[in-house]
Amino acid sequence: MKKRLFWKLFALIVLGSISLMMVAHWLIVHTEQKMSFISPLHQQTLRDYAREAEQYYQQGDMATLTQFLARVSDEEQTWVAVVESDLTPIAGTTLLPSYKERFTLGRDVSWKIHLYFKENPVMDVTFEDGNTHFLILLPQHMRPGTYWPATSVLMQIFLPILLMSLISIVIYRHVMQPLRQLQHAAKQVAEGDFSIRLKPRLGNRSDEIATLAETFDSMAEHIGRLIQNQRHLTADLSHEMRTILTRIELALGQTENNKEHIQALDRIRTEVQQMRRMVEDTLTLAWLDGESPQLQTDEMDLTELIDSVVEDARFEFPTREIALTIPDYAPVSHCSDRVLGHAIENVLRNALYHTPEGGTVSVQLRQAETEYLILITDQGPGVAEKHLEDIFKPFFRLKRQNQSTYKGFGIGLSLAKRQVEALGGRIYASNIASQGLQITVTLPLPVVYVKQN
Repeated sequence: MKKRLFWKLFALIVLGSISLMMVAHWLIVHTEQKMSFISPLHQQTLRDYAREAEQYYQQGDMATLTQFLARVSDEEQTWVAVVESDLTPIAGTTLLPSYKERFTLGRDVSWKIHLYFKENPVMDVTFEDGNTHFLILLPQHMRPGTYWPATSVLMQIFLPILLMSLISIVIYRHVMQPLRQLQHAAKQVAEGDFSIRLKPRLGNRSDEIATLAETFDSMAEHIGRLIQNQRHLTADLSHEMRTILTRIELALGQTENNKEHIQALDRIRTEVQQMRRMVEDTLTLAWLDGESPQLQTDEMDLTELIDSVVEDARFEFPTREIALTIPDYAPVSHCSDRVLGHAIENVLRNALYHTPEGGTVSVQLRQAETEYLILITDQGPGVAEKHLEDIFKPFFRLKRQNQSTYKGFGIGLSLAKRQVEALGGRIYASNIASQGLQITVTLPLPVVYVKQN
């Protein structure tokens, strides 16, 4: 059957609506019935009045009876009377004994009172002789159904709301439970678990949601195969390129003794080294993007790490100055010295590449209220405002007149961004007023430092 979910919901709503009307009708009728009778206490009061009047009547004490009836009338603010009835058939007719036994001049105190009539009924308590009746217009305070109008509104409005809420909850759970499982499964897929399967968790469902689960399982399996193939391809590519680069380096080492080709060989070696660095950075970038590894495992001194990176950069770029401003101690937790060191190295190397010979690159470490700030400022030409975010994209390179002197491939800053963000930090670029580009790296302070601040 097509549209199984539609027919399920349709049947549930129809049956629920019918049940709602039946339950509401039964409750209203039942409640009205229960509220239509005089309370037992008031019934007994009326019977007591009648018994006392009957006692005076049987004793023939009409004066006391008259006083009693007047007192009851005053106390109850109503009409009261004692009446004799003499049913005399005429024209040769007779009365049925059962009719004569049931005959009253008013309503019995045990009868139901109509809640929709404005006038109060006359109540009748028959004396033992069967011909004398104690009649009283039902006092207003004894009339049943005082709360019936409010009860009627409550049952006609809030009872349907309550029952429809229950039906809505059933529908919601029937639909949302598999959707929550789908959400959980999608989260697991996003975290890299492609073995998750949703259809077995739905039991014997065979509606549209079950079809969606089957489609999701097929998608997860397909994506898992693609990711696995990509990993194998990346590993194979890495192995093959590293092997080729190693052979080229070995061949260069064997031919460097030939003085005639020394300049060309130096250029080849430089390009090979750049290619090796590009391959390693690209693989690291792909690893960070695809695997989402847990890197926040180390505790270290940020000052020592920056000082070590700067010393290596000074050796690699002897024609540039590096002005270092760092505190004596800057502890960080939930970090990775290898990953963070690589990120700072890439940013610093980029600054040194774009600073002319004899120029100065500034490296500062500051402590803010909740984070560390690493400021690396070069003396290069800067970057147009529209490209300040683009420089962190893989393989993005600005065209410059001295492009031939820059050895990068546009991987360093994008890799640094992924590395810093994987450690819970941020990285962004801004132009400084004089000349050059400033890249800011932020890292969260340890929790103890934040509390102290």
